Amino acid sequence: MPTARQGSIHLFRFSGIDVFLHWSWFLVAVYEIQSRKGSYSSVTWNVLEYLALFLIVLLHEFGHALACRQVGGRANRIVLWPLGGVAYVDPPPRPGATLWSIAAGPLVNVVLAPILYILLLAGRTSGWPHTMPDVYQLVRAIFAIDLGLLVFNILPVYPLDGGQILRSLLWFLLGRARSLLVATVLGLIGVAGFIILAFFSKDIWLAALAVFMLMNCWGGFKHAQVLLKMAKLPRRENFSCPACKTSPPIGTYWKCGNCGQPFDTFATEAVCPNCRTQFPATQCLDCGRQHPLSQWASHTIVNSPLVIDSQPH
Repeated sequence: MPTARQGSIHLFRFSGIDVFLHWSWFLVAVYEIQSRKGSYSSVTWNVLEYLALFLIVLLHEFGHALACRQVGGRANRIVLWPLGGVAYVDPPPRPGATLWSIAAGPLVNVVLAPILYILLLAGRTSGWPHTMPDVYQLVRAIFAIDLGLLVFNILPVYPLDGGQILRSLLWFLLGRARSLLVATVLGLIGVAGFIILAFFSKDIWLAALAVFMLMNCWGGFKHAQVLLKMAKLPRRENFSCPACKTSPPIGTYWKCGNCGQPFDTFATEAVCPNCRTQFPATQCLDCGRQHPLSQWASHTIVNSPLVIDSQPH
């Protein structure tokens, strides 16, 4: 998965969210624009069509990011690359918050669809196919792109939005760890279908997308297994994370950044027993947030094995 530190160019910052463009986007853009040469009277229209594709992708990703912030989560980075976009969101560890953060992306496409369709109908009524054929073809292409992205993204295959929406719904019934396990198992089956389709269609982009999905799905599956093991750990009932309200596990699960030795930060009051390093903040192993140790004892405790795990998006 691309990151802002791996060959990406910073484009702009909006509402506290930095947008990056991966360098490979330019190579693929040249290839795709040239491959569609002849669809319009000028290659300029091909460029506009390709830019429209990534504008829709960008709006989709902003839907994720802004929805995540709306429910109290963290979202400060979007990366655009040839296979689409990635919004780095970290919603609160609640099924409703995660569901809204994921569903808001496809909802952007849902909102755009009728607007583009009305514009297309208006253009047809006004005679654009004859008077402005390039404009009409561009609007029709953008409408098709929006619908295509919507249908593809809501497929119930993890890590696509549809697969993550399914996981969020299952979360209400199964808990975070088990819902992730079920979603990734179904996702692996779906990815196998994508790989078979890419092989028979000889579509290199579909194959690349299938590999990307496979890597993320397998990572999610391994993460779910870890979370299931964490759910069985004994917990400190007199402490709870200020963010996710989950009690921390009992044991040497924190590692000293100075000497590298594992220790139980709650048993030693955030001091490494080996090198005596004092840590100003303690990380929650369930949601990943960091807070001063003094804040852990002042929140309502939730100690249910069905809600003990964490999820990166």
